[in-house]
Amino acid sequence: MVGTCNPARGCRGQVVTIRVLLADDQALVRGGMRLILEDQDDMTVVGEAADGAEAVALAHRLRPDVCLVDIRMPRLDGIEVTRTLAGAGAPNPLRVVIVTTFDLDEYVYGALRAGAVGFLLKDAGPTMLIEAVRAAHAGDALISPSITLRLLQHLAPTKAPTTAKPVVPLSDRETEVCRAIASGRTNAEIGAELFISLSTVKSHLASIQNRLGFRNRVEIAAWAWESRLMQPTDFHSRPGRTSPSRLSPE
Repeated sequence: MVGTCNPARGCRGQVVTIRVLLADDQALVRGGMRLILEDQDDMTVVGEAADGAEAVALAHRLRPDVCLVDIRMPRLDGIEVTRTLAGAGAPNPLRVVIVTTFDLDEYVYGALRAGAVGFLLKDAGPTMLIEAVRAAHAGDALISPSITLRLLQHLAPTKAPTTAKPVVPLSDRETEVCRAIASGRTNAEIGAELFISLSTVKSHLASIQNRLGFRNRVEIAAWAWESRLMQPTDFHSRPGRTSPSRLSPE
């Protein structure tokens, strides 16, 4: 009998272990995250770093599936660590999630532009930490709900239009998909709103990433707001929604 697939298990029912690296200058914080993550059947912490330089060295040596990185660390800060491990010039980039106490727009924006696939506040709780790791491993992007709307709404009025232009102009449909991604829509929701199939949405997404030179939905969302494709009113929170914004393919 063939087993079903889910984020924690392979198609034959075997547990898929997500290998995580922790980078934080506070041992107590690292210990708390280790306890939370290793209580999950599908996660293991493969290394801990107390500063940014050590985080980079360990990440290159261990090649974890997900790196959880603090912003303020000795030697190298979290944004520089992210840029080194996940930035545009990084060979074989890793998946980095920023986990920090500091809810500052400059940190959020800097981390996402450096290549982070998530931004989580330390007070978000164990459930969101676990979800952020699973989202990053699956190729999704998760951002704390208290940050998402403010970040997206303020990118357009406070940032000058980006100079990053697609090599080939986006089609009208691709522009619509960009706007939907920047509004936090999933692929399924985009397909329903634009009356196109899920496979067509994924095809458009791949084309957009190729033309813009981006590797994830967070970069597309940031670009859409920077480029003035969006207005603050374009981001509509779902009534009663308290879950994190997950810029997710599904």
